[in-house]
Amino acid sequence: MESESLEGSISDSPADARQVLDAASHHDLRSLRILLRTASASVQDTETGYTPLHAAIAGADPSEQRPEVNGLLNGEKIDEEAEEEEASNDAAINTVKLLLRNGAIWNDLDKNDETPGCLALRLGLTDLYNIIVDAGVRAEILLSRLDEYERLKDDDDDEIDDDPATGETPTNPEAAIPPASTSKIASATTTDASQPTQPTYLSSPLSFHPDRILDSSSNSIMMSWETHLMSTTASLLAPTPGLRILNIGHGMGIIDTNFQSTSPRTHHIVEAHPSVLARMREQGWYEKPNVVIHEGRWQDVLPGLIESGDGGGGEPNLFDAIYFDTFAEPYSALRTFFEDFVIGLLDDGGKWGFFNGMGADRQVCYDVYGKVVELDLFEAGFEVEWTGVQVPDLEGRGEWEGVRRAYWKLAEYRLPVCRFVG
Repeated sequence: MESESLEGSISDSPADARQVLDAASHHDLRSLRILLRTASASVQDTETGYTPLHAAIAGADPSEQRPEVNGLLNGEKIDEEAEEEEASNDAAINTVKLLLRNGAIWNDLDKNDETPGCLALRLGLTDLYNIIVDAGVRAEILLSRLDEYERLKDDDDDEIDDDPATGETPTNPEAAIPPASTSKIASATTTDASQPTQPTYLSSPLSFHPDRILDSSSNSIMMSWETHLMSTTASLLAPTPGLRILNIGHGMGIIDTNFQSTSPRTHHIVEAHPSVLARMREQGWYEKPNVVIHEGRWQDVLPGLIESGDGGGGEPNLFDAIYFDTFAEPYSALRTFFEDFVIGLLDDGGKWGFFNGMGADRQVCYDVYGKVVELDLFEAGFEVEWTGVQVPDLEGRGEWEGVRRAYWKLAEYRLPVCRFVG
């Protein structure tokens, strides 16, 4: 395993940063507590880009062990060495926790494009990795709740804060908090301002290829490598014929084709992009038996679907299986979907799922968002069961050639199947 020593790398950093980084790398808790009274826990080394979190994790690198002498480590007893290693591990854990309590950022990137969690995972430091993941979960939930507060505050301002003299609404001086992540686009470490928004996507011309759909900026909307994920999802959500199915986002039609193979009783599809809708007409989806196409954004379509109650015989529109896979929407959109709509559309005993691609450009972000969504699902009244599905080496297969950004870089997809709790 590669050594991650900081020796010789922090000499060019400012004095206060150098001291914090050095104390963190040596797990010197006493010095670190004193330094953090005035210094930031998020300084960075000018050469490596290491933050104190990176430094503390690198300082716990298990590859830096003393050589064996006659079967012993430097002649000492092995059990004594194990005790020292345990003490060293505890010191590293306490250092990481101290830094996080003092404002260290869980997803800062170093110059090797690694977060502290990425580094801990690469070095096999499971305890430290799990601490970083938990810190990420706390941070993302806090940002999400603050975002909700900001939106409520803005709504209140719209209602009561019009200037009586001018009739104008004062501008909110506080910057909006960015979304935690976007499916198939970004993770918490992505800062590219050119990422597509949904309005941009819906007005963008699409190009259809045998193995992918691209927008005008070569962002991949969907790709054929997802076929195995979609077929596995469909088999878990709709394992028997004759079910009532709702799918949000048609894309290449992969999962809808799988759903059709089960001869569903009803099959509703919500699709917003004009180019996809035109292609669905060309491919005969509008004429398929028991298929109902809803043209428009799900946010506009679903309220009417719930209120219309035209499920047959005066019954409400309820479904046995629901799937959600949209493009260029923040995680908050998925939350709104299951908090406000699934509860009114899913029948008792029904199952629903979504494309779980949040933060899939790096493992630590994927693990963070997996825990965040599980907590939010439970709060909304759903339990989730995860199924691991292996993903081939997409980069090695050349899948990302001609695609602006690789939205999947992991070896395993965690497939969610959600049900009402109890």
